[in-house]
Amino acid sequence: MILGIGSDLANIERIAATITRFGDRFLTRVFTEHEQRKANSRLRTVAATYAKRWAAKEACSKALGTGLRMGISWKDMAGLNLRSGQPVMHVTGWAAERLAAMTPAGFEAVIHVTLTDDHPWAQAFVIIEARPLAAVVPLAT
Repeated sequence: MILGIGSDLANIERIAATITRFGDRFLTRVFTEHEQRKANSRLRTVAATYAKRWAAKEACSKALGTGLRMGISWKDMAGLNLRSGQPVMHVTGWAAERLAAMTPAGFEAVIHVTLTDDHPWAQAFVIIEARPLAAVVPLAT
């Protein structure tokens, strides 16, 4: 069952200008250390990487049904990648509390995220799914 859907479109040039203007003050307010290391390791696409992560946070907050209000923090949502490169969203703090509150009993929440960019745009979609918990099968005696 789908609990929430969110999308966002971010302008890469706007994010680049914000980084130029505010530097570390902006980056440390919005992005986790891991997100910053990932973006800064992509020398030719630093701004695009930050823009995709920005869009992912916006999309996640929308999927949580709040937008960026009600106590949610930018750093409560972190865009990470699996070893395969697949993007994933990790939530902590108030975002994790909100996710737990919207997940029905007997289900687990799974956050799906997809990212793309085509200069000057970066886009993210987030779907929050509730999957039934696996039934525990008793061992035969």
